[in-house]
Amino acid sequence: MAGWIALDQLSKWWVVENLEPATAYPVLGDWFRLYLIRNSGAAFSFGTDLTPVLAILQLCAAVACIVLSFRIRTRFAIWPIALIGGGAAGNFIDRVFRAPGGLHGHVVDFFSFWDFAIFNVADVGITVGVALYMCYVIFIDPKREEPQP
Repeated sequence: MAGWIALDQLSKWWVVENLEPATAYPVLGDWFRLYLIRNSGAAFSFGTDLTPVLAILQLCAAVACIVLSFRIRTRFAIWPIALIGGGAAGNFIDRVFRAPGGLHGHVVDFFSFWDFAIFNVADVGITVGVALYMCYVIFIDPKREEPQP
């Protein structure tokens, strides 16, 4: 979890220091580019008026992942919990310490694919973590019971 938080915060620091906001930096043509924005909302900028609520939800998710990490029964659940918790904590850090500050801070987003969405390392952790956790629950969880006839 701490490693994902560090990767997220270092990538955001580098982007803020080296890229101009709202300027496209092609990496793979128009398919993938770096494009720095500040997002006060959630995915796709939904909920821009709910920044403090989003911050509290991110804090709760990070704390829940810390608690879950002590209850993990198998090594297959470690990565999803670490990615989700690290992603939630990374975006929470932005909400607290980035302008305008408090629980109103804007998250730094910079990965852009096909002009579809702009996101960051924390968002990748959350998305991949949730997908891995769903696979764990469906295919690997040793507590899963077989359906009764």
